[in-house]
Amino acid sequence: MANHKSAKKRAKQSQVRRLRNRSVKTTLKNLEKKLITAKEDGSDNKDEIMRKIQSSIHKAAKKGVIHKKTASRKISRLFKSMNA
Repeated sequence: MANHKSAKKRAKQSQVRRLRNRSVKTTLKNLEKKLITAKEDGSDNKDEIMRKIQSSIHKAAKKGVIHKKTASRKISRLFKSMNA
């Protein structure tokens, strides 16, 4: 465990950020699964889910949870699979 006051603070900050990042990543994965099931079912709300997931991915990249190019790649692949 950390001995210095600043190191203790840094450890606490890292823990909070880790939990926040995990929450955002889990949300993204769940939205991707929802989109895949909507595509398989032939559901009409695919476009709505696609807009929602695109927005969520951009927000995650903006916050630094995922890299900007990773976000771009994910969105590109999702659109490609939806239009296939």
